[in-house]
Amino acid sequence: MIKAYLELTKPRITTLVLVTTAFGYYLAGGAHASKFYWLMLGSVLVCGGAGALNHYVERDLDALMPRTKNRPLPTGTILPFHGLLFGVILAVSGAAILFLKINTVTALLGTFTVLLYIFVYTPMKRLTWLNTTIGAIPGALPPLGGWAAAAGEIGAGAWYLFFIMFFWQHSHFYVIAWMCKEDYAKAGYQMLPIVDAPDGRWTFFNIFIFMFLLIAATITPFLFGFFGLIYLTGAVITAFFLFASGMSFLISKSREDAVAFLKATVYYLPAVFFSIALDRWLINP
Repeated sequence: MIKAYLELTKPRITTLVLVTTAFGYYLAGGAHASKFYWLMLGSVLVCGGAGALNHYVERDLDALMPRTKNRPLPTGTILPFHGLLFGVILAVSGAAILFLKINTVTALLGTFTVLLYIFVYTPMKRLTWLNTTIGAIPGALPPLGGWAAAAGEIGAGAWYLFFIMFFWQHSHFYVIAWMCKEDYAKAGYQMLPIVDAPDGRWTFFNIFIFMFLLIAATITPFLFGFFGLIYLTGAVITAFFLFASGMSFLISKSREDAVAFLKATVYYLPAVFFSIALDRWLINP
């Protein structure tokens, strides 16, 4: 049962949120271990609560898709009301911790993320293919929360991380939607590859555009002097592999190359974050 409740929190997404929040905190000069602890605890509860609430809202649709039909709520492992209660308790507790132990800005960002994710993005998945862009906003907010926790405000560096995360989600989730479009269609989701022309021209165009924007957003912090040559070197190497993989997929339009590009997007963020950490550590050891 513990494993089922853990699954409701969407551990992989929660892990990504914690990492990006931590980087926002670190880049803003956060150095207090106790504050970092409360930030991580509040963030994991807020994010886990949002994940559980998303499971609750989409439980009937999840039952229609082979990819999600074995989740705890569709299978009855956890009763819907229990999943709802679990999500509310986590989200409210997390927001309270951020408010009481961090600051108002961070708490408001966490609360806004949950509300936008559950009440805007989730229903929009059945209304418009722009749901990916809408969902990318709450997905990109955690670094802002981390930055605000350390600085009490949202600085320029936080926005660099925001746009890297915002553009990355398009590149990542569009290729997933292309690979799983039959699955999404069964649930009535209006994903871009489903509403696109049969040849997928608009999907592939958007993948290319957002891949380009992601690379541009990754290089921009160096151009404005926020990071140094060490970061630039890592960013360029990482961007090269992403671009090469992306172009292979866009040219071949094969599932094999789609999987390779998806893996490239997965490795992209850790490589960029490692470049950030290495650059900052060598400059300010």
